[in-house]
Amino acid sequence: MSGTVTAVSSNGEYTFTKPNRDSITLLTGLGVEGDVHAGVTVKHRSRVAQDPTQPNLRQVHLIHEELFAEVSAEGFKVLPGDLGENITTRGIDLLALPVGTLLRIGDEAVLEVTGLRNPCLQIDHFQSGLLKRVVGRDETGNIIRKAGVMSVVREGGTVRPGDLIQAELPAGPHRPLDRV
Repeated sequence: MSGTVTAVSSNGEYTFTKPNRDSITLLTGLGVEGDVHAGVTVKHRSRVAQDPTQPNLRQVHLIHEELFAEVSAEGFKVLPGDLGENITTRGIDLLALPVGTLLRIGDEAVLEVTGLRNPCLQIDHFQSGLLKRVVGRDETGNIIRKAGVMSVVREGGTVRPGDLIQAELPAGPHRPLDRV
């Protein structure tokens, strides 16, 4: 399974959206250099409030560009970085990957997928009604989260738009993604 990086984004301040960059540098065990969510322990405010010593399983957020087209058909305008992701992808089904999948990006970087992003009310503050489009329920009532995946940096490196992404699945049995 493979795809492409379409945009990279980071921000050193707590804001919902992240500006696009020409490149980002991934730091092993930390996240995106200069990004507010980089670190060994949790940096997302809600997680820090619960327990600031938790390991940071949300160092790098990836989201699939195909989601933007899906919500656009429903009247929403979402661009890379708007939902706070660090890496926007195309052509790889991020949501179908199992826990532990390695994503080899460009020449050096390797991310390990840890789980699904758990969308929050900030999405509705960005655009009213958008939260219901990125989280919902399937026909049996199970919660479906579409706002991308979270990962940790296993090998650092520079990531740029246009970089190839290669997914390497872990040995089975595979565990489906859950929120982290």
